Amino acid sequence: MKAFGLFNFRRSLTLLAILGILVIPMSSALADPVPSFEFTGPVFGLAAAPDGSLLVADGGSGIVELRNGEGSIVAELPGLTDIAPIGRGDMFALTGAGDWKLYRVSRGSQSVIADLLAFETEVNPHDFEVDSNPFDVAVLNGGQALVADAGGNDLLIVDQRGNVDWVALFPDQLVSTANAKTLVGCPNPPPGLEFVCGFPDMAPAQAVPTSIAVGPDGAFYVGELKGFPAPTGFSQVWRIEPGARHADCATSSACTVVASGFTSIVDLAFGPDGTLYVVEMDEASWAAVELGLGGVGGTVNACDSSTWTCTEVASGLPMPMAAAVTKDGSLYAAILSLVPGGAQVISLP
Repeated sequence: MKAFGLFNFRRSLTLLAILGILVIPMSSALADPVPSFEFTGPVFGLAAAPDGSLLVADGGSGIVELRNGEGSIVAELPGLTDIAPIGRGDMFALTGAGDWKLYRVSRGSQSVIADLLAFETEVNPHDFEVDSNPFDVAVLNGGQALVADAGGNDLLIVDQRGNVDWVALFPDQLVSTANAKTLVGCPNPPPGLEFVCGFPDMAPAQAVPTSIAVGPDGAFYVGELKGFPAPTGFSQVWRIEPGARHADCATSSACTVVASGFTSIVDLAFGPDGTLYVVEMDEASWAAVELGLGGVGGTVNACDSSTWTCTEVASGLPMPMAAAVTKDGSLYAAILSLVPGGAQVISLP
């Protein structure tokens, strides 16, 4: 997000965790970790590999594989934000602010496919300022990759030769400022946050696309975080026609909102039955966690992709940042994701 970057957001969360002032909610749905492994953290991505193992994007170390109750590092790649398996032992890997690249990783080797900051610098579809934070990646048939750029507010496509183009641009939206005012304690906020109390009732927020998943219909589904002032209930899931290019979702018929009313979406994952799982970082918004001002826990929702009726699978989860579904329908989530050395991968009902 251009006006309030996720890179600063991640850095602030790490600092707050070190200082011990993050509010860690307890969950009513926690299970035992799947397996015992100490992630360096932060953990931003989770994916199911074709062989049934789980791949974890550990931003502190790289790609971690969880198999048969044990974890091991597949590739060292600090700054990692997401991974997407292409085939057995072959995957795309994405790094966020600080590196801004898409990699192809195979056992024992890794190579840069595209420099995404270079594309943002040259093209900058969201014409405000140059800002890139590649946050989520998905695989397309033919060896292409889709990238949700949370800083650029756009969805990118990268071919096998590293050519980058933009698929869709996500618009700003007028949102309520009530949550931000509540979080800082208006009318008596802490020193330095008095400006929040002077906000109008509604203010523009950037979309901040944090997640991309390819649906069973071949369409592209994108989830929004929603930027500052960190509203509750304004995050949306967009459907983008698979053939779309340069679609401005403020006006383009190639873009449709299929589900809404969420708060701070950080990941999407389709199950084998077509269910779309939507991960909300915290029901009080990402700002509640970042500022240490009363986070209440995040939620994983299951959405029927034929009716777009959504129900909660698990709530009160402490800082969930990612979910993955295996071929047999087993659902997993990464929790405590932003606590250094504290992240866990758990199974969900």
